[in-house]
Amino acid sequence: MEQIKRIGVLTSGGDAPGMNAAVRAVTRTALFNGIECIGIRRGWQGLINCDFVRLSRESVGHLLSRGGTILYTARSEEFMTESGRQKAVSTCRMLGLDGVVAIGGDGTFRGALELSRLGVPVVGVPATIDNDVGCTNYTIGFDSACNTAIECIDKLRDTMQSHERCSVVEVMGRNAGFLALYVGTAVGATAVLVPEHKLDFEKDVIGRIRASRLAGYTHFMIVVAEGAGSAMEVGEKIHEALGIRPTISVIGHIQRGGVPTGRDRETATRMGYYAVQAFAEGRGNCIIATQEGGIVEIPIEEALTMKKHLQMDRYQIMEVMQFGSKHE
Repeated sequence: MEQIKRIGVLTSGGDAPGMNAAVRAVTRTALFNGIECIGIRRGWQGLINCDFVRLSRESVGHLLSRGGTILYTARSEEFMTESGRQKAVSTCRMLGLDGVVAIGGDGTFRGALELSRLGVPVVGVPATIDNDVGCTNYTIGFDSACNTAIECIDKLRDTMQSHERCSVVEVMGRNAGFLALYVGTAVGATAVLVPEHKLDFEKDVIGRIRASRLAGYTHFMIVVAEGAGSAMEVGEKIHEALGIRPTISVIGHIQRGGVPTGRDRETATRMGYYAVQAFAEGRGNCIIATQEGGIVEIPIEEALTMKKHLQMDRYQIMEVMQFGSKHE
């Protein structure tokens, strides 16, 4: 790669706490290296529409604690077309961008791959509350979303205990159960439903509620990953089997908002720094990932073929933490 003089940075896909911290890190690291930084607003669609803002050290000040993304985010069907991508390339040429830092998830990185194939170097920074990007152990926003869900469920449990009720809570996670299993373990859920675990409803839900009641408990918490089913449907099945009417709660997009945790701020800062360093040192077309506690660069094409599996030992740990024995 030729010497980098100006780069763009964008956020795309679902927002995640810590995205602003990543934008801040990209901007300040770029300026430290004598590289101008241009913020592309509204993701890939903004690159098509030439929707941009100059970023300075001052303009990204006080972003560490802000949720959401100051660059906004949007999904772009136009970018999925050849003509849309050509428009994005034209914008890069017109603005004089030598590369783009794309902050987001798998969809963002697939767009990044297409852009790189048209001659625009791209470095990806994984940010999604689902933690479902295969090439990295951790994605920006996961810890914050987990803590938000845990706080909500802790408060809900107080009233469930007071009224001796069953509650079914649906959390986000798309088609992965990382968020649900982490949260379920942290709140001591009676049962957790995740897409990766084949569900035996009678054993995994009804049996657990029944055993819990026989052990003297009078309130029950069921956590459902959105990819594993609907909380409403799970509640109806519980009602049919046991005659109790669970309360249904869908935490929804609350999990995406709020102040990012220290872990997300620190991880976003490190990833943003290494994204710019990759450009500054003549590399590009890679994803910045965390593996075994360190930061690594993985070529985009390779990264998109990698899969991450739910650690089922965590599911076993969650089961052991319940009151029952494996012989019941």
